[in-house]
Order: sequence, then structure tokens, then C-alpha cells
Amino acid sequence: MEKILILDFGSQYTQLIARRVREMNVYCEIVPYNKLPELTADIKGVILSGSPFSVKQSDALRLDLDKIAGIKPLLGICYGAQLTADYYGGAVGRSEKREYGKAILINNAVNDPFFSNVPERSQVWMSHGDTILQLPEGFELLAHTDSIPVAAFRAKAGRFATPYYAIQFHPEVYHTVEGFNLLKNFVIGICGCAGDWTPAHFVDSTVAELKAKIGNEKVIMALSGGVDSTVAASLLHHAIGDRLFCFFIDNGLLRKNEFEEVLLSYKGMGLNVEGVDAKNRFYTALAGESNPETKRKIIGKLFIDLFEEASEAHPDFQWLGQGTIYPDVIESVSVHGPSVTIKSHHNVGGLPDKLKLKIVEPLRMLFKDEVRRVGRTLNIPDAILSRHPFPGPGLGIRILGDITPEKVQMLQEADAIYIGKLKEHGLYDSVWQAGTILLPIQSVGVMGDERTYEKTIALRAVNSTDGMTAEWSKLPYEFLAEVSSEIINSVKGINRVVYDISTKPPATIEWE
Repeated sequence: MEKILILDFGSQYTQLIARRVREMNVYCEIVPYNKLPELTADIKGVILSGSPFSVKQSDALRLDLDKIAGIKPLLGICYGAQLTADYYGGAVGRSEKREYGKAILINNAVNDPFFSNVPERSQVWMSHGDTILQLPEGFELLAHTDSIPVAAFRAKAGRFATPYYAIQFHPEVYHTVEGFNLLKNFVIGICGCAGDWTPAHFVDSTVAELKAKIGNEKVIMALSGGVDSTVAASLLHHAIGDRLFCFFIDNGLLRKNEFEEVLLSYKGMGLNVEGVDAKNRFYTALAGESNPETKRKIIGKLFIDLFEEASEAHPDFQWLGQGTIYPDVIESVSVHGPSVTIKSHHNVGGLPDKLKLKIVEPLRMLFKDEVRRVGRTLNIPDAILSRHPFPGPGLGIRILGDITPEKVQMLQEADAIYIGKLKEHGLYDSVWQAGTILLPIQSVGVMGDERTYEKTIALRAVNSTDGMTAEWSKLPYEFLAEVSSEIINSVKGINRVVYDISTKPPATIEWE
């Protein structure tokens, strides 16, 4: 399968480059800059990402570019351009002022294939502190802006056996108006990719690979009711049928009626799935605990205990199925090592060593939006595919403070009203994630002729692409008023509703 290789130098935009390439139906992979694989025939081109580093720093991230140049077509973006200039003998220095934000690119080479169908002047997005002062020998200027003399350049004909381009701006961000066209000119036009990597192609090839990998052995898998585990299980089911055994745990922290509804959906998909009612075990283990990190660890450990019990009851299984997706994979092989833990996440890490199970991860090379497209190809119900992201610990981290069955029921009722109203008003699909949070405070209210002293619910709704950053959703005031009124009138114990208008960063999407 043909692909584009992206070498990551630590830029916050690296995943965006991959997403743009995949929008062309071209497969691509991100690897750390210092993990350059063998440049096999299936690799059609290489992209060097940006970086928070300066090439002038003593600890700058370095790469032997001669291992790629002349072997595969190359595109250096921002830091990748500065590294190119510095490596081949050009001059790179600190800009007198940092160029950040929108700029107008003036294209001096409209006939160059990289600028095919791109106007002479177009808006681009800059984000760099260094600038290229002088091009190396054997390279030529392609474009500039009013602020910088070198915005795009290339190796002269004959300098290398394959094309080599470099640009100072970021074509992967939406603010670069012709960015997608420029990347497409490189990936499709210059590298010669066919652009035939479609969801249907992925399903066919993945099912064939799973059949070959698993053979006649069996797979056990825990399902969450979410998109990733459901699509992964569906792919495995297409490959091995009833030799996939799944279980879905009711931890008492799901949304209202979710356990029954999701189980019904799974049965309708033909999955071999068993429901496990473990509500009381979770409530007992969490009793009296208020620390959010401790709550997460308790929930995660109990999931592992339950998984071990399920595995022991099915000792003839050889594989563990997981719904790992590409951002998880990228994070685990980051340029700088795994990121600092902001909060732990529920997973089944450590299980394979203890249970001697081999891991199979059908989605490990897909982004979330690609997982949904594959799910549609597999005819998975839209009720699952369009479901908002939901945290592994569930309502356990949306109840601030200690957890009791009474608090869970209160939050489930409020959440059901909120989500139901979003769907009723046609707002659910325009919001990336929404949920309710039960706050550990009480406030005075008036109901009829009586004063009340009851709890507060916070409504949260955000718009995002992958959860890395998020903006609060501008829901209509009239809608919020209707939700507030319905919750206060219908859910005993709540007399106040507030709306969270924090962005990520600095806030996180979840409160714990």
C-alpha cells in the first residue's frame, strides 16, 4: 500500500498534516524524526514537520537529510525548511520580530508543479521565530512575503534525483487558503500517489489481514459502547465471526438506560456479547472517595479485575482486542517521549503480560473521523457512530466529590434531559461533546413558597476535531433556558443550572 511518511519534529500541527494527506485518500504515517525507517518502494514521499525548536539551538533536532534527499521526494515545512537551509549550507537566523499569523504569499514560480492552480498571491499562516537569510547552493527561490524574503524554495533541477521542496509557512492549517491544494500538488502531483485509500479499501484489506493474523484462534474484547471499540469489534467479527467474544460492563456510571440500549444495539449487529452487571462492586469500591485521580484508578483497576475474571472464564482465548486509534499510537512514540500525564485514562494496559494474550488493534492507524467513516461502511448504527465521546470512567468523573447511587441517579436524569433536548432541537450533531456535571456545592433557591438548599448542575458542550483543543459551543439562550427549567422542575435535589464557557486550553473538557 502506497504511503507518505511524515517525520515528526514535535510540531503541534503534525497530526494536521496527516489528516490533510488522508483527506486525499492517501495513507500516511507519522514517525519521530530520529526513527527513520527503511525507505521502501511503498513510501512515495517524505514530509518534514515543523518544531518548537530552533535549528540554531545546541539541542536542536537533527537529521541526516542525505538519507532521504534524492531517494524520495521531500517537502520541508517550517522547521523542516529551516533545517534544509541550515544542513545544506544556507544561513538561518532569528527574525527581528516573530512572524506569527496571517501573511500574503507572493508566488514567483506560478509554472512550478508545486504551485499548480495556486494564484500568484494567497493567504498563508506563519508561525516561526527563525528565518532563512540565504539559500544554500543548488536551491532556488519560489515565493516570498512582504515580511520574509524566503517563504518557499526548491532544489534546482539536477541537484537531487528526486524533487525537494521547502516552505516557511504551514499549509496544513485552515488559515492557509491554498494549503490543501499545495499539499495535494506535492502528494498527488509530485509524489504520484493514486489517492485510492478509501474506507471500503481499508475494510477489505484489514479484514484480510485479521484473518491471516488470527487464523483459527479466538479473541476476547471489552466493549465500551463507544465508537472505537464498536468499530474494532465489527471488523474482527467480519474476519473471525463467533470466535470473537465481547463483554460490556455496567459500572453503574453509564448514562440513563445506556447499558440496555447498547447491549440491544450490539445484539442487532450480530456480535457475540455478554453484559456484566457490576454496579454494586463499583459503588462499594468508590464509597467515600473524592480525589479524582484516585477515583479513576479505582475504576480502572476494577475494570481490569473484571476483565481478568472474564478471561479466566474463557481460558481458550489467545488474543486481546483493543480499540486503540492513531492519536494514542502517536502519543506513545512522541518525539519527546510520552507527554506529561494530565490525568490517567482507563485502559487495559498491563493485561497482555499477565494473561499471556497477544494484542490485536484493527484501528491503530486511524483518526477518530476515519473510524466513523469505516463504521458507516460497515453499516454500524448511526446511534453509535454519532454518539458523543464519553469518558472511560463515565459519570464517575462528572460527579465532583464522592460517588453515591443517589448522586448517579440524579446526574443520569439531568444528563438525559440535556442530551434529549439537544436531539429534540437538532443541536446534537452540531456539538462535538456534551454532558452534565454534578457540582459538590449547594445553594439557596426558592420553589413555590419554600426556600431550598440543593445541588447545582453544570452543562458542558464543546466543539472540537479530536479533543486536543476545544471551544465552548454557542448554544442558543432560549435552549439553555429550556434545559435549565426542565432539569430544575424534574430532577429532585437540583435547584440551579450553570453553563460552562471555558475553552481547552486552559480548561479541560471534563472537569476531573
